[in-house]
Amino acid sequence: MQGMDCSGCERKVEAALTRLSHVEEVSASSVTGSVRLTALPGKALSHSQIKSTLKALGYQVIDESVDTAESKKMTSWWQSPKGRLVIVSGALLALAWGLKFAWPALGSWPFIAATVVGLVPVIHRAWQALKVGNPFTIEMLMSIAALGALAINAAAEAAVVVFLFAVGELLEGVAAAQARRSISALSRLTPSTARLLERGEVREIAAASLQPGQRVQVRPGDRLPCDGQIIAGHSSIDESPVNGESVPRERGEGETVFAGTVNLDGVLEVEVTRSAENNTIARVIKLVEEAQAAKAPVARFIDRFAFYYMPAVVGVALLVAIVPPLVSSMLWSESIYRALALLLIACPCALVISTPAAIAAGLSVGARNGLLMKGGAVLEQLGKLKRVALDKTGTLTAGKPTVTDVESFNGISAGEIVRLAAALEQGSSHPLAMAISDYFHNEGFYPEGTQQTGVTLPAVRGGRALAGQGVAGQVEGRELMLVSPRYLQRSNSSANDWDVRIEALEQQGKSLALLLENDQPIGLIALRDEPREDAQKGLQALARLGVQAVMLSGDNARTVAAIGEQLGIEAEGELMPEDKAQRVRQWQAQGLGPVGKVGDGINDAPALAAAEVGIAMGSGTDVALETADAALLKNRVGGIAEMIALSRATMRNVKTNVALALGFKALFLVSTVLGYTGMWVAVMADTGATVLVTLNALYLLRYRFNDIG
Repeated sequence: MQGMDCSGCERKVEAALTRLSHVEEVSASSVTGSVRLTALPGKALSHSQIKSTLKALGYQVIDESVDTAESKKMTSWWQSPKGRLVIVSGALLALAWGLKFAWPALGSWPFIAATVVGLVPVIHRAWQALKVGNPFTIEMLMSIAALGALAINAAAEAAVVVFLFAVGELLEGVAAAQARRSISALSRLTPSTARLLERGEVREIAAASLQPGQRVQVRPGDRLPCDGQIIAGHSSIDESPVNGESVPRERGEGETVFAGTVNLDGVLEVEVTRSAENNTIARVIKLVEEAQAAKAPVARFIDRFAFYYMPAVVGVALLVAIVPPLVSSMLWSESIYRALALLLIACPCALVISTPAAIAAGLSVGARNGLLMKGGAVLEQLGKLKRVALDKTGTLTAGKPTVTDVESFNGISAGEIVRLAAALEQGSSHPLAMAISDYFHNEGFYPEGTQQTGVTLPAVRGGRALAGQGVAGQVEGRELMLVSPRYLQRSNSSANDWDVRIEALEQQGKSLALLLENDQPIGLIALRDEPREDAQKGLQALARLGVQAVMLSGDNARTVAAIGEQLGIEAEGELMPEDKAQRVRQWQAQGLGPVGKVGDGINDAPALAAAEVGIAMGSGTDVALETADAALLKNRVGGIAEMIALSRATMRNVKTNVALALGFKALFLVSTVLGYTGMWVAVMADTGATVLVTLNALYLLRYRFNDIG
C-alpha cells in the first residue's frame, strides 16, 4: 500500500478491514507499508472487496503476488496523490492571495474555494473512517478545524491550514518511503537472471525460477543468484551485502555461498541449495518485514495512549470553546478560534510516529550489518541484557575442530571406527560431525579393495539426533551410537577400560566422541577446537557494555574449563539442553537478568527459548534460527555486542523523539490556549514536530558501530 504512513492510518485500515466478511485477523504496518489479513478457517477473502475498501480510505493498493519487484517501485512525490494535492492546493492558495490584492471586492471567496478543494479528499477519508467506527482521526480533527474556521470568517487561515496539512502529510510520506527503501534495497541484491549450466551449455534464465539441484555459472564481478555450494572453482567473495563483513572471504569447492554476494575474481560453478523464495536474502527480507510489523512494548503503549488522547483533546477543545465566553467577556468567535487551533496542535502524529520510525530504522541498520532481530520487542529488550550465556563449539571456538586421536577396541581398525562414525554423522552441520567427515575423506579411510574416488558412506537407517548426547542409527545392520562419554554414565553403562584414557584426553582440552555398538564402546575419536580469533575481542566489548558473559556447554567439564580460563570468562560444562535452560531460569529468578542466550544447534533450542532474548549464530541449524529471537549472520562474537549497542542507540533515539514530540505539544498547547499562536502556527508546529522526529529516526540509518566488537 502507498499512503499509509502513520499509526493513525494503521488503526483506520484495521478497523475497516476487520468489518469485512470472513476476516479473522488484520495487521497493518505503516513501517512496511503493507497489510496482512488472515481468513477464518475454511473461508476465502475477497481481494476485490479488500482493495475497494482500502481505496475508499484513500490508499493506493498494490498486489504483491503479481510482481513483487515492480510493486515496490516508488513513484516520484509529485506523482503521488498527496503530491498532487499539495501542488493543487498550493496553486489555489497563491491564486487566492493574488486575487485578494488585485480584486479586494471578491472578499474571502477565493480562500473558501482553495479551502474546499484541498479539504474534499480529507473530509472523504474522515467520513470513510467514521463509517467503520473510527471517528477520532487526524482527518476528522482537520475537517472540524477548517470548517470551523470558515464558519467564523477565518477563510484565509483555513486555506493556509489545509495547505500546510497537505504539505505535512506529503513530507511524512516521503520520510516513511525513505525508511522503507532501506529494506526494499535488499531485494535488489539478487540479480534478475542466472547462467544455468545444462548438458555442458550455458543459458540465461530468470533467477527466481532456480531450484535446488540445478547448477549455475557465476563469472567474476557477478552477484550470486542463489544460495548454493561451490562445485568447481575458487574465488574471493564479497559477503558484505548479506552479513556486513567488509573483508572478502576466500571460497572454494565444497563451501557455501549466498545469494546477493559478489564473486570477485574467479569463475565458479555453483549447485543451488535453496529456491529463490527460501534463499538467504529472501529470509532476511521476510524476517525484517515481520520484525518491523511487530510493535515494541513502548510503541504499543504510545498507540494506546494516542487512542484515548484524541477523544480527550476533543473534549478539552469543547471546554475551551464554551467555558470562557460563559465565565468571562471573551467573544465566542475568539474562544472557538482557540479551540480550533487547539485541535490542530493536539494532533498526535509526531508522537505516534516517534517510536515505530526509530525502531524500523534500527532494524534496518541491523539487517544491513548481518544482525537480524525479530521485532521491535526484541530490539528493545536487547539493550537491557545484563548477562549473556554462550555455547562453546562454533560460538566461542572456531567451530572447526580437528581429529587428533582415534582409538579402537576389540581389534576393530581405526579406519573402520572413523568410517562408521562419519556414516552416522552424514548431513549434520555440527562442527564436530563435519570434522569427523572431513577426516574420513582426507585421510583415505576406505574399505579394502575400493578406490578413494567415488566412494560413498553407507546409508543410515533410523537415524536420529540425541539432543545434547549425540546421534544414533543403523549402519550396515549394526545398531550404532556416536555419543559423548557422559552418555555412558547416564545410561549406567560402564566404560571401565576407557576411564583413564578418557580422563587423560579431556585434561588436554579435547572433546571426545565414543562409538557404541549395542550400547558397548567399540571406538573413540578425540577432537580439539581452538577459540575463535574474534572471541576475546567480542567478550571484551560485552564487558565494556556492562554485560557479563558466561559459557554453557555440553562438552566435558575439563575442556570447557580450559577454554573458559583461556578466554577469561566463567564457564560450566557437561550440561544437557534442559540444564542450560535451567541455568537461564535460575539467573532470571535471582534477578541477574534480563538474560540472553547465544547458540547454534538443536541442543541450544530450550535455552534460547527460555532466555529473554535468544540469539542464533547464522550458520547454525534451522531449529536454532527458528527458536531464536535474533540471529547473527556474520558469525562473530562481536556481533552480540553490536546488537546490544544498536538497541541502546535505538532506544535513545526513541526517547529523544518522544521528548521532542511532547515538548512541541506542551509548548504550543499552552501558547494556543493563551491566544499567542493561531491556527496556521499550530499546523506548522504539528507538521514540524512530525518531520523532525522522522528525520531524527532516519538519522539512525547512518549509525556506525565504530569497531564495537
